[in-house]
Amino acid sequence: MEGIEASNYEVATPVQEQVIPPILSGKDIIASAQTGTGKTAAFLLPVINRLLTHHSSGSVRALIIVPTRELAIQIAQHLEGLAYFTDISSLAIYGGNDGQNFVGERKALQMGADIIICTPGRFIAHLNMGYVSMKGLQFLVLDEADRMLDMGFMDDINRIIAALPQHRQNLLFSATMPPRIRTLAKNILKDPVEINIAISRPPDKIVQKAFVVYEPQKLPLIKYLLEKTDYKSALIFCSRKQNVKSLTRLLKQSGFAAGEMHSDLPQSQREAMLLNFAAGRINVLVATDILSRGIDIDTIDLVINYDVPRDGEDYVHRIGRTARAEADGIAMTLVGEKEQNSFAAIEALIGKEVEKPAIPQSFGETPEYTPRRKRRNDSSKKNFYKRRPGSNHKDN
Repeated sequence: MEGIEASNYEVATPVQEQVIPPILSGKDIIASAQTGTGKTAAFLLPVINRLLTHHSSGSVRALIIVPTRELAIQIAQHLEGLAYFTDISSLAIYGGNDGQNFVGERKALQMGADIIICTPGRFIAHLNMGYVSMKGLQFLVLDEADRMLDMGFMDDINRIIAALPQHRQNLLFSATMPPRIRTLAKNILKDPVEINIAISRPPDKIVQKAFVVYEPQKLPLIKYLLEKTDYKSALIFCSRKQNVKSLTRLLKQSGFAAGEMHSDLPQSQREAMLLNFAAGRINVLVATDILSRGIDIDTIDLVINYDVPRDGEDYVHRIGRTARAEADGIAMTLVGEKEQNSFAAIEALIGKEVEKPAIPQSFGETPEYTPRRKRRNDSSKKNFYKRRPGSNHKDN
């Protein structure tokens, strides 16, 4: 309770209200929750409580599997705050660390720790060496399960689960519930409580805007928007690393306190960049989709999409980085001439037409927003087909 108070928690969010009681009663759960709803605390708090009331040692007691090292670090920091006044031991295990970290990870997996947060690949590396002790495991948490499957971790997850004791409590969290998540849940959960809060739409409190432009207008427009918008912290998403680098360079040259985040950076630099952004030492962070899920920084009040995300779910996750914890936020998307159809599909998914303000005349002429509506392929939300020339098919 002291940790909860120190973390400034006052009122439980809907997902916390629904998830905490069944976890405390020992039930398996499958929960789908909109990004930014407080699901991390929803599983950390009851797990911490149960570990404190059922003491044991010599083994890992709770295993939290996550898709990325950034999310592992985020959860570890969150856990440290909530469990600060307790004797709960924890460690985040992820790739990109030096040999000394590997030694510490090995010790924790051999001797035991209350909570281990890990990425699948790094845990498999330890598992292959034969010293991992899981005999006393009480809790398995799969966080961002849909993301892990998207990243190709299905085989790793199955292998990890095969190494765990059968009698344990399983908690599965996923932003979306495609059929393969249902299949995974059926294989590992026992009579689960199902909690559905997620919808494939951004929170209403996010003010969404889209600027229809030509591709060469994007870089100067980003600079203009940052100059004219009142914000504390801005997160800019680019689909390509090269765009991240060139945009960051432009912003730094223009006097912005900007940083970049992409897979070419060493892990130590990525961690330092996130800490600087969270602490406000830089207030503009340009990133690839590496940060589109799981990063919970309350001060982000502006998200800009340099380009249109590949599909609607990616859009929801990107702009969900703002308006966290009941705060307000602004999400802006730059829609290039060739991206109009993709953005129209996103508008159809979220069930609303996004406002499209005009940009200043000094930027020159801009294209009209005239997307051709595409019909979704029955087999996949992400696959579309274009109307063939001469076809009698009418646009929906």
